[in-house]
Amino acid sequence: MMKALIINCSPVRTGATAEIVNIINREISSRYDTKCICIADYSFDFCLGCRTCHNTAKCVMDDDISKIMEAFDEADVIVSVSPSYWADIPGQYKAFIDRCTPWCDTHEPHASIKEGKKGYSVALRTGPGMHECDRIIRSIEHFYGHLHIECAGHLGLTSIEYKENVAAREQEIIDFSKEI
Repeated sequence: MMKALIINCSPVRTGATAEIVNIINREISSRYDTKCICIADYSFDFCLGCRTCHNTAKCVMDDDISKIMEAFDEADVIVSVSPSYWADIPGQYKAFIDRCTPWCDTHEPHASIKEGKKGYSVALRTGPGMHECDRIIRSIEHFYGHLHIECAGHLGLTSIEYKENVAAREQEIIDFSKEI
């Protein structure tokens, strides 16, 4: 059975983002061996900007980034679910992306994960306009591109502030999950 990794990109383990992760997990678990993670459950520091990884394909820090990247490597499908923090991805997820520079294809040598993965993005925000969701999706898809993860679909959800707001959008999430 193929494997899917679903990431709660929020530092909140039980909020609206987690509720969306749970719905997606429920909807795709009959087709995939799923693993759900929350970025807040991992401990890692900010990128130092030392660029050592540009020459070694390895970070000078040894922390939980390698555990997350092992989950990326094992998955066939990756779904990143991100709320809007000041019109973009949360700082914790951005810090994770920054630390993925050893796997980035913009320098040689670089580490890599297995090819052939598909990536999906879900963005949510409290306001009514889609512009913030679009920016979040672009950030995630840019990241996927540098890891050679095919961007296969995305969903933007507006007017979601609390976990209770997700129920009104559940059918959209279910329909999106059918595409995964």
